[in-house]
Amino acid sequence: MITACISFVAGALLLQSQATLPVSAWVTLFPFLLIALRRLPWSRIPAAMALGFLWALAHAHLSMGNPFPEALQGRDVVIEGVVASLPNSSSGGFRFDFLVDSLSFEGKRYASPGRIRLSWYETDTSISAGERWRLGARLKAVHGFMNPGGFDYEGWLFRKGITVRGYVTRQGEKRLIEASDSIFDLQLLRQKIRNEIENSIANPTAAGLLKALIIGDRSGLTNEDWKLFKHTGTNHLIAISGLHIGIVSGLAFLLGIRIWKMIPRLPLLLPAPRAAAVASLLAGGLYAGLAGFSIPTQRALLMLGIFMGSHLLARTSRPSRSFALALLTVTLVDPTSVLSPGFWLSFLAVGIILICLSGKTGKAGILRNWGSMQWLIALGMAPTLLIWQLQFPLVAPVVNFLAIPLFSFVIIPVSLAGTALMMISPSWGVPVLSVAAWILENSMEILTLAANMNLFARVSPGISPLIWPFIGIGSLLLLAPAGVPGRWLGLILLLPLVYHHTPPSPQKGEVWIHMLDVGQGLALVVRTHKHTLVYDTGPRYSPTFDTGSVVLIPFLEDQGIKQIDTVVLSNGDDDHQGGFLSLASRFPIPKLFSGEPDRGVKQGAEQCLAGTEWFWDGVLFRILHPDDASKWSGNNASCVLSIQSPGGSILIPGDIEAAAEKRLIQHGREQLATDLLVVPHHGSKTSSGIKFANAANPRFALVSAGYLNRYRFPRKEVVRRWEAQGASVVTTAEHGAISFFLRPEEGIHGPIFHRLQRGRYWNHRIWKQGD
Repeated sequence: MITACISFVAGALLLQSQATLPVSAWVTLFPFLLIALRRLPWSRIPAAMALGFLWALAHAHLSMGNPFPEALQGRDVVIEGVVASLPNSSSGGFRFDFLVDSLSFEGKRYASPGRIRLSWYETDTSISAGERWRLGARLKAVHGFMNPGGFDYEGWLFRKGITVRGYVTRQGEKRLIEASDSIFDLQLLRQKIRNEIENSIANPTAAGLLKALIIGDRSGLTNEDWKLFKHTGTNHLIAISGLHIGIVSGLAFLLGIRIWKMIPRLPLLLPAPRAAAVASLLAGGLYAGLAGFSIPTQRALLMLGIFMGSHLLARTSRPSRSFALALLTVTLVDPTSVLSPGFWLSFLAVGIILICLSGKTGKAGILRNWGSMQWLIALGMAPTLLIWQLQFPLVAPVVNFLAIPLFSFVIIPVSLAGTALMMISPSWGVPVLSVAAWILENSMEILTLAANMNLFARVSPGISPLIWPFIGIGSLLLLAPAGVPGRWLGLILLLPLVYHHTPPSPQKGEVWIHMLDVGQGLALVVRTHKHTLVYDTGPRYSPTFDTGSVVLIPFLEDQGIKQIDTVVLSNGDDDHQGGFLSLASRFPIPKLFSGEPDRGVKQGAEQCLAGTEWFWDGVLFRILHPDDASKWSGNNASCVLSIQSPGGSILIPGDIEAAAEKRLIQHGREQLATDLLVVPHHGSKTSSGIKFANAANPRFALVSAGYLNRYRFPRKEVVRRWEAQGASVVTTAEHGAISFFLRPEEGIHGPIFHRLQRGRYWNHRIWKQGD
């Protein structure tokens, strides 16, 4: 059974690696594979793996079966439904999940897109979970950034059952139909608890931590907070998951046995272990409900149900069998859970604990030393954490040795007790919550001291997430009791950790250019043999979210780039320099050019001036514009950069418009001819004049623009103009990050489309037939 369960999970994982889904007709093989599993012992492993693959395939087709109509993308529609999550403040408004019951456009009804992610900007309206609204909105398929090393936002929302997002329009209908739906009473309770915490706890960090630990609302935690948790190995203590459900259900189990035995007649009616198991399940379910039944808590509840089932049924079950059954059940309920690092970390932690409790002889027995348990968990999970985060904080075992019991026996019980009392009377609960807040404030100071030690084990990037399960199995094998056959295989399974993957880099004379997908903005990385240039850093979408931190830095780290030699900021607009401060906080910037050094970033930027040039590794970089800083401002002050290499040429004109194009044609037309062109101003109709297009005459015209952006860039007439010139027009909105490799012997190799090359079946695709 254990082997079959693991094979089933492996099959589900294999399906999640597919770029496109096989046809659903393959699911008809399911009954035949079940028969083979039962009657043909030699076929159990392949049959179980095939069953896992087909089960995940059926789930995927059901999840993807109702795509949002292309004709409605970005159009003004009317939706009616219920606020299905806690509304979170976001960039001058609210963001929340909305369960759509009906959708109509111009009086015609369409199929509901189900659960969507909705934003409501610039509003003073107060909204609550459970309210039913009729709203005017603009919707589109979920379409996130797609870059090497970047976060897959589309996959993250897909695992939450969300494939459509949008915003409430200013002029559209906004009508509250019903104040509250009883189905969402639990969400209303969560919102009430959040409001009470925010009103009673003055320290914002402590309030954010309490909201995260009590109701699973992490909106109050900053990027710096998460960085601190990551650098101390304490992420798992903050996000409600198996640990937290285990703490609460375990305490309920122990209290249940003790209280049940206090009344002599009760054990005669129902044995104490069974009663305690019921109490444990109820407590775990209630806590998961407070956390909004998030995916990690659902997973934890399923695991809890499997392990407590033996008590309820009064059956003795081998822990390894229960472990495998829990693994199978979680995958059956949600095959996409195998994509989550938390899935593997949760089961790996449980597996290590089971090994620890088994002792060397394999018989049940609790380790005498809590410290030994923590060290074994830390050592066992370190390889998987290294694969996931590319680093493991060496202070984590010591920090968790102190933090886990503090959270388990003090902070979480006190926080939940304070919450229960607060629901009766705020005057009772607030003092108790204040105690938990005080402990959390001081704990953060200690964590800061530990994080400042900067002690990490690191591995090189480039190891596929598909390696996670093998690393986990290798860890469990090495920690297994003496006598377990095949323990030596653990060393082989951990070999990827010692493999030093060196990402490829350009040779002398080569130029590699990557136009990154930053939405409505621009960010380019240009590499030569020993140098790296960043042209623009993309937009800053909010005080806590910019493309420097979420796109540029992950890309540079993924490519193994350890230093930046020059940054060029084309102009002072936010969509071109919004990510600079984040980039500069991670990498030293020895040389900085800007078309408008007095706007925005003011960190010793040097004015871009025509005639400035330099050589890197046999490649010429030359600034063509502006010629006089006093003459130009705004878009026309953009720094125009020309790159000439033995393998081809590149022209990057920033946001220049007609006036700057005219000046370039009059004073250096011959310098505009190029192989690759970044289309000026994202394809605006104020740029890309006919004479400029004739002078440049590129083979490829690259457009950086957001998907269905409000400016409608690139404009259709601009695309047609470049295509008429003979250029192949490619956009980040369609293809994600776009890469070209200019080599002396081969010329231009590319384009390489990241959305096509690395996309999975859930990723949105909008390229035309034949691309």
